[in-house]
Amino acid sequence: MSKNPISLDQIRQAQVLVVGDMMLDRYWFGDVERISPEAPVPVVQIKRSDERLGGAANVARNAAALGAKVGMLGVVGDDEPGRTLEALLNASHVQPYLHRDASLNTTIKLRVVAHQQQLLRVDFENAPASEVLASVQDRFGTLISDYKVLVLSDYGKGGLTHVGRMVEAGRAAGRAVLVDPKGDDYSRYRGATLITPNRAEMRAVVGAWKTEADLTIRAQNLRRELQLEALLLTRSEEGMTLYTEAEVLHVSAQAREVYDVSGAGDTVIATLATMLGAGVPLKEAVQHANRAGAIVVGKLGTAVVTYSELFGAA
Repeated sequence: MSKNPISLDQIRQAQVLVVGDMMLDRYWFGDVERISPEAPVPVVQIKRSDERLGGAANVARNAAALGAKVGMLGVVGDDEPGRTLEALLNASHVQPYLHRDASLNTTIKLRVVAHQQQLLRVDFENAPASEVLASVQDRFGTLISDYKVLVLSDYGKGGLTHVGRMVEAGRAAGRAVLVDPKGDDYSRYRGATLITPNRAEMRAVVGAWKTEADLTIRAQNLRRELQLEALLLTRSEEGMTLYTEAEVLHVSAQAREVYDVSGAGDTVIATLATMLGAGVPLKEAVQHANRAGAIVVGKLGTAVVTYSELFGAA
């Protein structure tokens, strides 16, 4: 149990706008009892299917599950998966601000799962048109005043082409801007409040580190170079480390059985955004985000952590 649980009423004050690459996570669950005679691959007899919000939409869903007021801004195709995404956002109590692009296939990640193991993933995707992205940028400008915290969730699918301008506009309006980064060029996130790279993403940007002291130097240099207030490095079983001008704070991982790490980063940044939006200090918000990440990896597939799970019995 948290020593200072945040009240649900306090969390409901949090207003979080998520912008970024949305996807539809489709799951086909089945059994494997034989190998195909056509090729050395398992034959999966599908028993049931499931559809969940993925990518940036999973960030929005996680913040809403905690009790925040959440909006989701992004691009989908004018297709059945896009309509499914919108319906799932509404069902998750997320306000959708969706721009439809007729030339775009809504991103789908189809996972085939048997006996709690993922056997195969099939991706369907292409990049959105530039004029649609321009309209998203315009809409972003009108929505900033309605939300306290802005989360830019970059999955490298093209939805955050104008991320630099969004960071600038958000900070100029006095909003906290949190970025889940992608790729090896972080210059476009310059001026954000905080970014949340994982170990592999960090290594791609600053190179391999040999010691903890070496990592601290590289992380702090990157944070200063990008003019960030903070950098939160998520380190899987090593927990997470927060780098600010004042200090380096390491939070140890909470030992739990890990079933699936997919979407754990979404849960971390969603929890962080919700806590900051509720007025929780950054250091305390990181502790809650670390706990939420530990809970969600014990669930299969992209999942959420609820208020009662986070602040209930450990």
